[in-house]
Amino acid sequence: MNKTNVAIVGLGTVGSGVAKLLLDHGDRTARHAGRTMWLKKAVVRDLNKPRDVELPDGVATDNLADVLDDPDITVVAQLIGGLEPARTIMLQLMEAGKDIVTANKALLAEHGPELFSKARELGRSIAFEAAVAGGIPIVANISQCLSANQITTLEGILNGTSNFIVSQMDRYGSAYDDVVRKAQELGYAEADPTMDVDGTDAAQKLAILAHLAFGATIHWSDIPRTGIDGLDPADLRYSSELGYRIKLVATAHQADDGLELSVAPTLVPLGTPLAEVRDAFNAIRVVGDAVGPVFYHGLGAGQMPTASAVVADLIDTAVGRTKITFQTLAYFTSDHPARTKQRDTDRLAGRYYLRLSVGNHPGALAKIADVLAQHKISISSVIQHENQPDQAGQQQTDPVPLVIMTHEAGEGAARRATEQIEGLSIVQGPVVRLRVKA
Repeated sequence: MNKTNVAIVGLGTVGSGVAKLLLDHGDRTARHAGRTMWLKKAVVRDLNKPRDVELPDGVATDNLADVLDDPDITVVAQLIGGLEPARTIMLQLMEAGKDIVTANKALLAEHGPELFSKARELGRSIAFEAAVAGGIPIVANISQCLSANQITTLEGILNGTSNFIVSQMDRYGSAYDDVVRKAQELGYAEADPTMDVDGTDAAQKLAILAHLAFGATIHWSDIPRTGIDGLDPADLRYSSELGYRIKLVATAHQADDGLELSVAPTLVPLGTPLAEVRDAFNAIRVVGDAVGPVFYHGLGAGQMPTASAVVADLIDTAVGRTKITFQTLAYFTSDHPARTKQRDTDRLAGRYYLRLSVGNHPGALAKIADVLAQHKISISSVIQHENQPDQAGQQQTDPVPLVIMTHEAGEGAARRATEQIEGLSIVQGPVVRLRVKA
């Protein structure tokens, strides 16, 4: 049987998983590839660091030149995170004649046009299924399987870490900090989870998917985003009472006047597929003009789901499928104008959940309703629980939460109304405003 020599650069969590699949299941990969996928080198920073994979003698090296200077190594899984030295290493590998497989969504979202242009110039290819949604083959489905469609909508849960945290808080009433630590112990969250919990990771993945689906060249930092790091457990309880569950939802929707893009905690109706996505799972709903709605669901974080996608890309690259797709689809072509522009955020329409703290003042609700009416926002429902009596049986007069669900309104009107409500003397503290999925 023919042999393809493979190298891994970066033997962290995902890299170790890739090594396990190549070493422990060589018969499986050979059956799918029609050739032996031979792990020849694994580049690490520290040769003495303990790892959860046992490499054959001579495979581990701390010298990138052992890969760059070896003409027998033709495919490299570049699994270093961050922007640098990941970008420089990827360029060096391509210049040395290597085809690349990567899981680094931040690198592609920031430097995609440069890297893909260099790959085309050098006759190389870059496969990146593992960069979005872990084990879900969403890149292949959008760019190949659904190629007969004009996709109109992408929406889903693109960050398994955030979904795990929100699910645990919702199901068990756990404190945010406790769940973050648990996510780190389970390998779902990095030592610094900021990019996961503040919406950055989901925005980077959404930018990649929007490019594949719509030809959009919108930088991820221009996507409006709100994370779960400021999510209050009270809102999880109230959303459940209203028949919803809060999820960090990434949305890309093509309208006549442009592309709607956002990442934000959103109230999703209970019983719908997105609402039932738990723990570290991801889910993506794609709507095509021919196929209609299609739903993808699977683990979006963790060692082996991501490693699964990397190894599949290694196989596709070894047998030549990646090169054909790469040349045909012209990913991230820097001189290709975007087929769409980003919509004005203020014009986006939707329903909203508002939670505010109001004092015990006659006519308080009427004043708030008047502000909403000024901005042409009507109220759908209201929740206001009474203060419980204190130990002496006296009714407490502390401010109480007031929860309002609105009918559909523009984003700009909802934002201005919220700012005006926060200025009322009867309202204490900031107003929580979350979007509600239809």
